[in-house]
Amino acid sequence: MLNWRNRSARRIGQPAWLAAVLVLAAACGAQPETVQSPQLENTPGLGKYYRQTLVWGSCESFDGGAHLTSAGLECARVSVPIDYAAPDGRTARVAISRLRARGAKVASILTNPGGPGGIGLTLPAELAQTPLAERFEVIGIDLRGLGASTPKLICDTPEEVAAERAGRSSEYLPFWMSHAEHDSMNLAAKCVQRTGLELLSHVGTRESAADLDIIRAVLGEEKLTYFGVSYGTRLGSTYAELFPDRVRAMVLDGAADPATNIADPVIVYAGLQHAFDAYATDCVKAPNCPIGTDPAKASERMAALLRPLTDRPASTSDGRGLDYSDASTAVISTMYTSKAWPVLTRGLTELTKGNGDILLTLADGYLAPEAIDTGYKTAVRCLDDERITDRDSALQLDRRVRAAAPAFDSGHPNEWVPLDACAFWPVPPTSRPHVPTVIGLPKVVVVSATGDPVTPYAGATNLARALGAVLVTYEGVQHGSFLDGVKCLDEPVLKYLIELTPPRDGLRCPAQ
Repeated sequence: MLNWRNRSARRIGQPAWLAAVLVLAAACGAQPETVQSPQLENTPGLGKYYRQTLVWGSCESFDGGAHLTSAGLECARVSVPIDYAAPDGRTARVAISRLRARGAKVASILTNPGGPGGIGLTLPAELAQTPLAERFEVIGIDLRGLGASTPKLICDTPEEVAAERAGRSSEYLPFWMSHAEHDSMNLAAKCVQRTGLELLSHVGTRESAADLDIIRAVLGEEKLTYFGVSYGTRLGSTYAELFPDRVRAMVLDGAADPATNIADPVIVYAGLQHAFDAYATDCVKAPNCPIGTDPAKASERMAALLRPLTDRPASTSDGRGLDYSDASTAVISTMYTSKAWPVLTRGLTELTKGNGDILLTLADGYLAPEAIDTGYKTAVRCLDDERITDRDSALQLDRRVRAAAPAFDSGHPNEWVPLDACAFWPVPPTSRPHVPTVIGLPKVVVVSATGDPVTPYAGATNLARALGAVLVTYEGVQHGSFLDGVKCLDEPVLKYLIELTPPRDGLRCPAQ
């Protein structure tokens, strides 16, 4: 699951066969049994966090501070306990930003751009020209352990991630698999060494949802107004489960199925394949489509274009060459919105002539330095998701992913598949995927596109059903649809946030 608008700059959860791309409640997803939220502010040791005073000031000392300041944002830090069960122990400082409302303020709206691991401080600047910023004080948040928040979770360094990318052209050869599992074990070890077990044990979605409640309180808001995209919908639904009577309004866009892993590879790649099929149907309408004239054979044609790059990278003007991994990443980066399809067509056309410049540029954007995941996403997944700890299950998953997404199959079937880092994770999970049981929640809004390539529409309908939410549908290929210029969608959802009048349930908006 990815971020808000800059979809080319985040990586999604990645299965082993495609490495190019991507406590509060009882452990393991216990369900709340009452309407009342846990009264954390009245819990011994926790009240001080709810009573702290924010000190807003310049963002210059924060990561990316110059950009934040030039965009007119102010920044602050909110203290939270690393372990909510030990509130007098070590604390974390969660970095937040704000963009003051241009007009009469309705409320502060807390936001999350997705990920897990999307940098949240910059999101208010990205939303500055939208109607949301007219009536709301927009709050960006770097979740605990992330970005400008301290202490920071680090497993790999950005330099190590970049080096891994530069040296992975042989990753589909049989001998690579032993190296891959060693890398998974090594990543888990580095997370412990560089982060420490205490923080590593407490970066799950439940802790971050509890942090939202403290942030809400110190902002002076009696109830939470929230907008989350992609993984941000998991964070939002977790808050709704823990604190249903503290929700004022909530928009969950590009919604994820709460009963599945955060980035279940079968679901993700099936969604990407569905988006690719839609692209192929569109492409063949034009002359000289680089994947042929028959959309039914488009996946086969795509494989024929990309697979040779495993052994023979295409030439690029910078001399690096375009390998299979980067080419696959480039294609995936254009699946998040149909607006990117013309660029993909130009890149694939260029590739048929032996040049990989356009596709490499797309891959570079998707794997930009500011978007590099140094372990945060893995840490959250390992605490929140069901783990695969035996190789037979990993192999079966690999085969299911290949079957679900033939356009993205490297063509090198595996006799065995290495376990990922979560199999070696040094701390136990703190949650698990489940259908939330929520009582006393006001009406919230779930937004989804019928052709969402990462969080498929069926999952959004499941979330809306579980929360008793209004479901608003965009009939197009898009990951995250609210505030993207679709008047049919934007106007009723904005009215809901301002006036608390929900859109008509079942509202459907045609693609633009």
